[in-house]
Amino acid sequence: MTSMTETPEHRQASSDTTESASSAQRPQVPVSETLTRFTELNLDERLAHAIADMGFEFCTPIQAETLPYTLAGKDLIGQAQTGTGKTAAFLISAIQRMLEHPIPAGDRFASEPRVLALAPTRELAMQIAKDAEELCGYTGHNVVTVVGGMNYDKQRDQLQNEVVDILVATPGRLIDFLGSQDVFLDQLDLLILDEADRMLDMGFIPDVKRIIRKCTPKEDRQTLLFSATFNQDVLNLASMWTRGAEFVEIEPEQKTAERVKQTVYFVGQEEKLTVLVNYLKLRNVEKAIVFANRRDQCRDLDEDLRNQGITSALMSGEIPQNKRLKTLDQFKQGDIKVLVATDVAGRGIHVEGVSHVFNYNLPDSAEDYVHRIGRTGRAGQHGISVSFASEDDAFSLPAIESYIGQKLTSSVPETELMTPLEKPPIARRRGGNRRPAPSRNQRPRRT
Repeated sequence: MTSMTETPEHRQASSDTTESASSAQRPQVPVSETLTRFTELNLDERLAHAIADMGFEFCTPIQAETLPYTLAGKDLIGQAQTGTGKTAAFLISAIQRMLEHPIPAGDRFASEPRVLALAPTRELAMQIAKDAEELCGYTGHNVVTVVGGMNYDKQRDQLQNEVVDILVATPGRLIDFLGSQDVFLDQLDLLILDEADRMLDMGFIPDVKRIIRKCTPKEDRQTLLFSATFNQDVLNLASMWTRGAEFVEIEPEQKTAERVKQTVYFVGQEEKLTVLVNYLKLRNVEKAIVFANRRDQCRDLDEDLRNQGITSALMSGEIPQNKRLKTLDQFKQGDIKVLVATDVAGRGIHVEGVSHVFNYNLPDSAEDYVHRIGRTGRAGQHGISVSFASEDDAFSLPAIESYIGQKLTSSVPETELMTPLEKPPIARRRGGNRRPAPSRNQRPRRT
């Protein structure tokens, strides 16, 4: 399960017998005694069985800190970075709550979920649903996912004809089904809002407010809100939507993965493609994700890479969801070497074995930088991050270095990486017929 595999050291903790003693000769304490076991949480045996089948024994810090509150039915506001295990934390709470308070089959109706997990992107929603299905392996609970870009009629049929226990949704598509009265949220026991800061950034808060007005009143439901960051806007919303919530903050030991080697190349804008193609061909690159800031940049870059004989594919919000899922599967299988992605599409990419991440453009947000490079160096493996800094985006470096608390290794590319390409780059007219990038004030109706 992705949400737990982010921290493999917890899975292996029982084999680490001691902490290193300090110079003061502290008594050595077994690491396993400092971690919380899932067996200590008194979970229903069906849920515990599913967790054990996945090979997980110890809670991650966010799970250990939040589960005592959420399993007791308290509202919670959790601050944790992507990859800390928060998905499992709220799903375990949701499933345990339904097991402790079952509703007789005769009293259940279609279109009335007991749990709603709301996420900002399709990929994140699909990952939450996948984790939920694994955790429900022995409980019999039904998980339904409604997201934009996938078969509308199939999703509507599920809502109309199935008893839904856990509904995982993105705001735009859920608004559609609420408007057509294909789903009702007035019987909700638990509301989960994941990546609240990202929903705010993407302009979804008006939709989220409309959705919450359709939910069971906050006095009659449990609400769990998770976010990587909490600015005043997010805190104000959290206070409106929760009741007497506990606040848990988990600061990562390092804001960037310790197993990721980070390099910055100072290059001109016109040199980026040359350096990238040569790097992909000359270095030991197994699976790579290349991030660019805009959709049009991603489209051009994908075409450029394929023109140079590199198997690549595009992952952006304009690609139909069924094609994106097929592409992601091909990437996992190794049929595609390089994914070219925007930040929004990249948030749902959880693939083991990604050896390299390239920042074709440095992101505007330091948090996005951390998220990008976190796609490699996963599950105990080492990874490499390579960022291109031109005169257009080098100004982002100081903020990134300040945020991650370290100076990045910067240099000009090695001579071999500047070798002229075998084929000339694709010629493009400025302006041309390409679609313009969406303006900042355009709120996406679909994720």
